[in-house]
Amino acid sequence: MAQTEIEMFKSQIDELQSHIRMCEIQIEQLEELQDELRWDASFDRTQEQLMAAARRAKQEIAEGKSEPMDLDRL
Repeated sequence: MAQTEIEMFKSQIDELQSHIRMCEIQIEQLEELQDELRWDASFDRTQEQLMAAARRAKQEIAEGKSEPMDLDRL
């Protein structure tokens, strides 16, 4: 191989490695976004349950069916 062909080949390898790294970064970003979307979906699914539990707790407090939390017992 001539020296110029070797240099061109090296340049192409460097460019290809740069593209691969950019793809890896994009994959990482997409994985982070996917994780955020899963978290949001999980929160949305449980939001109504959390609100219902809070309403029950308030009702039990109002009816005197609860007792203060003893933090020493935790």
